[in-house]
Amino acid sequence: MKKTLIQALLLSVASATSAQLSADSFEQAWASIDEKELREHVKLLASDKFEGRQPTTIGETYTLEFLTREFTKLGYEPGVNGSFMQPVGLVRIEADPDMELDIAGDKFEYKVNMVAGTAREASEVELKDSELVFVGYGVNAPEYDWNDYEGIDVKGKTVVILVNDPGFENPDSGKFQGKTMTYYGRWTYKYEEASRQGAAGALIVHETAPASYGWSVVANSWSGPQYGLVTPDGNKDRVAVEGWLSVEAAQQVFAKAGLDYFDEKQKAMQGPYAKAMGSKANIKIKSSHEKSQSYNFLATLPGSERPDEHIIYTAHWDHLGKDPNKEGDNIYNGAHDNATGSAGLISIAKAFASLDKRPARSVSFLFVTAEEQGLLGSKYYGENPVYPLDKTVANINIDAMNIQGRTKDVEVVGFGKSELEVYLEKAAKKQGRVIVQESRPAAGYYYRSDHFSLAKQGVPALYAKGGATPIDEATAAYKKRISVIQSGCYHQVCDKYRESWDFGGIVEDTQLFFHVGYDIANTDDWPKWNKTSEFQRKK
Repeated sequence: MKKTLIQALLLSVASATSAQLSADSFEQAWASIDEKELREHVKLLASDKFEGRQPTTIGETYTLEFLTREFTKLGYEPGVNGSFMQPVGLVRIEADPDMELDIAGDKFEYKVNMVAGTAREASEVELKDSELVFVGYGVNAPEYDWNDYEGIDVKGKTVVILVNDPGFENPDSGKFQGKTMTYYGRWTYKYEEASRQGAAGALIVHETAPASYGWSVVANSWSGPQYGLVTPDGNKDRVAVEGWLSVEAAQQVFAKAGLDYFDEKQKAMQGPYAKAMGSKANIKIKSSHEKSQSYNFLATLPGSERPDEHIIYTAHWDHLGKDPNKEGDNIYNGAHDNATGSAGLISIAKAFASLDKRPARSVSFLFVTAEEQGLLGSKYYGENPVYPLDKTVANINIDAMNIQGRTKDVEVVGFGKSELEVYLEKAAKKQGRVIVQESRPAAGYYYRSDHFSLAKQGVPALYAKGGATPIDEATAAYKKRISVIQSGCYHQVCDKYRESWDFGGIVEDTQLFFHVGYDIANTDDWPKWNKTSEFQRKK
């Protein structure tokens, strides 16, 4: 009995000592995330040598070599069959701008009041006397008891679709999530659903408020080279023609069909709605296409107890490269977007590697390619996962970190979607911060970064960043100054590393995300999507 009691006491002391060592180790790892190293990594990745980190260029080569050195030094295992690299086949499709959309005899001009293209690897696609069908918001959402396609056959026809979702225009109706956009409001979903319904073409009506951007963004973003993933069937399962109509063009199309656009929109807001328009569309689109290969980068720290279960951190390593036709400075360095996020992931990886004991679950770091071309690297991983998705516990994504100084709050993009926010709230509390909803939920930013590709596959995904409330008056004054300097630098050559940047916000957010991942990696909990989310674990 005495011997047993002594053994029990020794075991208790050993357990307490082990717990204290682990706690001390976490604190040391958390504190090891410092400004100097973050600055060094951002400065290097955003240097002219990397030429803007465009996929398939020398900038990609330098980036992948740098990541390989860093993660090898940290002792991480290559995640892809003995390699850090996951090949991602890309296809560049450029539509000939010499096109014209004819609807019921009315002509619509490319980039002026319509934009069109194709996701198919085809030299030519065509709509010929294709019947137009207005399908409201083009939504098929069983969880909201909403199906705009119910009872109408759109096979081989061209659907006309409203932008955003039914909650935006009528936020007090209880429909969807009010002003907060769901995935059903994104243009990507609308083309996907139209394709599933067998349509030949899909035209989205642009309005600035529900889209959250002006017509010029549509005209400029949808013209010129467009990128997609290489698929076995050359994307033949997509609608032949994907396009946009300006709201003025839509009014003209509806009027020609004897309908009032805004009256029809009101009907579509009230409930699922579709109506044949009695008009026909004609357009011929010629395109060139070119294939290339880029790479995702995946590194893993195997778990000590359940190595088959993974927490995956993501950030995109790519940016826009350089423009040889531009005079003067022609390198889009992408310091903020997303050298900061890539640097943050490296610092988090180093913190995990410094722990005296590896986390119970594996922690993986996925740097994805071609985010700027439409989340293509993460989309590829989501459709071709290295680690089974049903063993992927959570995703934490970092994109364009806070360069405006420390904040009292943390903005959650897609607030209320999953239980991951419980972990985020705990980590924020350690820093004396609170979590809040993003400032513009109607813009749908949750669907515009790489976590979305995993969320779409059912993996709970967290996307958050420094909030809007500066920590003190000095930081508020700095934020005002740097906002003026950085204004207009998104996707421009002036997105460069600046010694004047206050990295305080980057440091605290990096520590925050390390804390969240550490807690999830050391629990047997499986965070869930909230019932109100449009995403759920796949069976």
